[in-house]
Amino acid sequence: MSARAWKPESWKPLFFTIWGGQVFSLLGSRIVQFALVWWLTQTTGSGTVLAMATMAAIIPGVVLGPFIGPLIDRWNRRTIMLVADSLIALATAFLAVLFVLGVVEIWHVYVIMFARSIGGAFHWPSMQASTTLMVPQQHYSRIAGLNQSLQGIASIIGPALGALLLELVPMQAVLAVDVVTAAIAVIPLLLIAIPQPTSVVRARPSFVREMAEGFRFLVSWPGLLGVVILVALLNFLFAPAGALMPLLVTNHFGGGAFHLAGLQMAMGIGIIGGGILLTVWGGFRRRIATALFGIVFLGGGAVLLGLTPPTLFALAIFATLLCGIMQPIVNGSFMAVLQASTPPDLQGRLFSLIGSATGAMMPLGLAIAGPLSDRFGANTWFLVGGIAAILLGGVAFFIPAIMTLEEQGAELTAARESENGARRVEPAAGVVGK
Repeated sequence: MSARAWKPESWKPLFFTIWGGQVFSLLGSRIVQFALVWWLTQTTGSGTVLAMATMAAIIPGVVLGPFIGPLIDRWNRRTIMLVADSLIALATAFLAVLFVLGVVEIWHVYVIMFARSIGGAFHWPSMQASTTLMVPQQHYSRIAGLNQSLQGIASIIGPALGALLLELVPMQAVLAVDVVTAAIAVIPLLLIAIPQPTSVVRARPSFVREMAEGFRFLVSWPGLLGVVILVALLNFLFAPAGALMPLLVTNHFGGGAFHLAGLQMAMGIGIIGGGILLTVWGGFRRRIATALFGIVFLGGGAVLLGLTPPTLFALAIFATLLCGIMQPIVNGSFMAVLQASTPPDLQGRLFSLIGSATGAMMPLGLAIAGPLSDRFGANTWFLVGGIAAILLGGVAFFIPAIMTLEEQGAELTAARESENGARRVEPAAGVVGK
């Protein structure tokens, strides 16, 4: 059966079939992520090692991001996601073999996390850019909230299953779960063709010129440039916090794997709650205000977590829950602004460029936080980072360029469409059959 055109009235079953496959893939990744982090914690007990592992997982996205964007806008996005999911599964399978043979070393884990990150660096912007072509614009905020809820569900179930599996089966069996869930995610991508954008009716520019076009669009949008700087600073503060969570559990609270799973589950429950709130509510009329309020309260949760004494683990659960609620409020609101204000044929470039720019500060934060946590304790970083986030979010309310972000984006997009002419979507979307 030939592919049928993507019709607005049929977007839900097709989109949610793909989305459902990603649920399994994300769950498998969270299980493996928990297992590997706990293995490193138990094997080394070093904040520096955990920081290095996190750096291995984020550097590919930071370095490759500007180059990935033009490729996503040029290539078939479904194919990119298929290859990315397959790479992640193969890397995990290789690590499982090393555990079976009993020859795994710390650096092996670094390498595998690096390889998995390469796949993720292609997959995330491809899926985000495809969403705007599969989902009507009036549903962007709700789908963003739903995606954040998915992150929360995986954050609840993943650590719990990871901790349970570590008690029941060897590490190689835990890793095999990720391979199976990745295969489940690939199946819908084999059956459903995703809509592809066409930029304009003209010759395709060079790869370098496409990269430059995405960069020019970013710097011509003052509000977005300000938000990129803001998020980069937040990543500098909070990327180490996530990496140091296992040491906070073991060294500060004196807990074990199930205590770490408890904190991560609280984070997940919060993310689900925040995602549901954003899905139902949709945020303030000015989406950027929603995000900034979320940043302030996110910082408050981090401060509370940093101040929690070792004997009050329940308070740490509450603080982590608050941080979780705020994450989809911040991330979903930012993503809805970008999806609504950016031309579809530029989204791959812009999303990956923003990801690289905002992630560039993360390795620096990790390089500083690892040794400092070994010396002063992991809770110190949560306290300092939370205070800084409150200040950053509060100051941003008084920066006009940031507060008028959405109006600027709409004007830039309208001007670009006027210059390039009407765009069309290729009739390459639908269900692929035999």
